[in-house]
Amino acid sequence: MIAYHRGEITVQGRAGLAQQAEFSRRAIQNAVPDVAAAFLAQQPMIVIGGTDRDGRIWATQLTGPPGFLEAAGSTLTIGALPRPEDPLAGLLTEARAGAPARIGTIAIEPATRRRMRVNGRAVRTGDQLRVALDQVVANCPKYIQKRDHRSLAPDDGEAARTVIHGTELSPDQQRTLREADTFFIATASDRGDADASHRGGNPGFVRVLSPTLLRWPDYAGNAMFLTLGNLERNASAGIFVPGWNTGTALHLTGSARTVWDAEETAGIPGAQRIVEFAVTGVREVMVASPLRWSEPAYSRFNPPAA
Repeated sequence: MIAYHRGEITVQGRAGLAQQAEFSRRAIQNAVPDVAAAFLAQQPMIVIGGTDRDGRIWATQLTGPPGFLEAAGSTLTIGALPRPEDPLAGLLTEARAGAPARIGTIAIEPATRRRMRVNGRAVRTGDQLRVALDQVVANCPKYIQKRDHRSLAPDDGEAARTVIHGTELSPDQQRTLREADTFFIATASDRGDADASHRGGNPGFVRVLSPTLLRWPDYAGNAMFLTLGNLERNASAGIFVPGWNTGTALHLTGSARTVWDAEETAGIPGAQRIVEFAVTGVREVMVASPLRWSEPAYSRFNPPAA
């Protein structure tokens, strides 16, 4: 059975959820069950987290027609590569045998509120990524907003793809975060093993304290603390905010810490803890995805936004 690392064990103990975490550990595997392989084969998008050549952690997305994700046993094949403007393009396109890219991934199906995390070591093979799996984790449907998707025609809007770089959030980017109901966070252990996770809530659950500082509540989950456990040992993190209606991708990199102070969480509905994220890099890619999504039906598990 796959073991937790020191950071995860520390956070589980501090949260008083070590026993629940031990029960949840049974859900962590190193191979994809048949039902999970069928789920992955239906998805048009996967979110990936990893560390670039400068040591910064980013989260991004890859898209393709259903079937571009193919899982068999302990291997996941992703039939897509990132475009040059993607913050993880260098890491993923240069991954080779002997020097694989350690990545965390999460496939999410908003229409059914299902998600699955698949983490491992990726090697590029032609126009694909082949991932040797270390962790396969099915997650609960909490805090996922229900959405349906459609795909634009190939190359539709191609001329509009532009990139904005920065070291802090612009007023428009701050507004995007304040209105967000979903984002994805990438982290890595002190050994470099990567993970990508979903965070959701009602609009307003992400607080923008300044152009370089974000906060959000950490709600009750499965008690594994894969994200917070990584942050306990390695503060580097990356955030990806999808533009559901526009296809825009907002990527942030920086560092994060967990705030345990009960006075800090008082008055924030549903908050068990708080996560604070310091922004050091911003990359916004217009028309990064061909997917367009319907307006959300918010999860009944979402606490009211403070």
